[in-house]
Amino acid sequence: MGKVTGFLEIKRQDRGYAKPAERLKHWHEFTQPFGDDELKRQGARCMNCGVPFCHQGCPVNNIIPEWNHQAYRGDWRRGLAVLHSTNNFPEFTGRVCPAPCEASCTLNINDDPVTIKSIECSLVDRGWEEGWIGAETPLRRTGKKVAIVGSGPAGLAAAQQLARAGHLVTVFEKAARIGGLLRYGIPDFKLDKDVIDRRVGQMRAEGVEFRLGVHVGVDLKAAELLRGFDAVLLAGGAEAPRDVPVPGRDLGGIHYAMDYLAQSNRRVGGEAVGGPDILASGKHVVVLGGGDTGSDCVGTANRQGARSVTQLEILSRPPEVENKSMIWPDWPVKLRTSSSHEEGCAREWSVATKAFEGEGGRVKALRAVRVAWQGGKMRETPGSEFTLPADLVFIAAGFTGPVKAGLLADLGLALDERGNVRAGTDSYRTSLDKVFSAGDMRRGQSLVVWAIREGRQAARAIDEFLMGSSDLPR
Repeated sequence: MGKVTGFLEIKRQDRGYAKPAERLKHWHEFTQPFGDDELKRQGARCMNCGVPFCHQGCPVNNIIPEWNHQAYRGDWRRGLAVLHSTNNFPEFTGRVCPAPCEASCTLNINDDPVTIKSIECSLVDRGWEEGWIGAETPLRRTGKKVAIVGSGPAGLAAAQQLARAGHLVTVFEKAARIGGLLRYGIPDFKLDKDVIDRRVGQMRAEGVEFRLGVHVGVDLKAAELLRGFDAVLLAGGAEAPRDVPVPGRDLGGIHYAMDYLAQSNRRVGGEAVGGPDILASGKHVVVLGGGDTGSDCVGTANRQGARSVTQLEILSRPPEVENKSMIWPDWPVKLRTSSSHEEGCAREWSVATKAFEGEGGRVKALRAVRVAWQGGKMRETPGSEFTLPADLVFIAAGFTGPVKAGLLADLGLALDERGNVRAGTDSYRTSLDKVFSAGDMRRGQSLVVWAIREGRQAARAIDEFLMGSSDLPR
């Protein structure tokens, strides 16, 4: 473990942020990393519990106490090796994961968990700085060819694992650059895209081939894909957005959140935006949806110089502090204020959108009503209707599953009751021979850390399918 009395002597200290007025001037990451001494101190707080509940909270099964201990000892390289043993991309999760491991930490009983996520990020960033992370090429090639559709975190994790097992891996990506949601859904101020590019460079050196600008099911037919490969993994994500079908929805200036975020990321990355500009400069912006995607719209709109930003959530305001005795070590529903919220945003809960009002074919206002929830059912509060100015509206109400038209329709795959591709978590096999699925396309909208887990597990399943057995970890 770390220091035996570390959790008693040392206060929790997390990474800091640059001040809002400073960070709003640019699109770069603004988290202020630990110094070596503070990293050791925070690692010292880990108790290596007899039952490490942090393992329960972490979808990729990170061996958290062990690399916390190496951080305490200052053995960064050994800590990194332990970290990489369960997670291909700790620099991604160390930046954008909500850290369910910290919610499950024993010290979270006192609202004082170990800063697991920050230690993770510090270890892997140190590894890149020191040149400890390089290509891991297999001793032999199997000659088996695997196609992976989608270059998000699930597809990338599977690709790296399968290439290291000796297979010939080709990743197909419809966009111009690699990363999927990491590239186009998460703003640069949360995840600098150089972080993705350096990992892709490692994967290329390991033998992974990337074919960009290829929309499988459109540019490349499903039948051709099946003929050319021994196994196919579908890791295309859950991209069908949930709409808010109210009067005035067809007005200009109302967009799905992911269309806005993807365009902004392309603009920041120097790509062609594709389509009319969606810019918040000088506009009253309303975001429908209180989750992470909505929060990312808030941060993006503020950087573009929005006149005002309001975020509406139809659910009730969650408690600021959860009841630990009822919830811990499970993930709590509680009020979360992101760095984007701190930069400027009015937030409203228990609000339903009634209609959009326009002028000259463009949205100018949003009419809403306050609601109450009783027994899981929503009812409107009489006399509570109000109107907000809205020059730009972003719908961040979640996703309904993968897009069915094109690839999935051509393959005729069985879907589950939620409209996702049906595949189990042992074999990850779909209803079609040699076709597998993992990540959001299989489980629905979820976290990056879940996508990495499923990509790794699917890689083992594919390796077993091709070779009869596998040495890859699950």
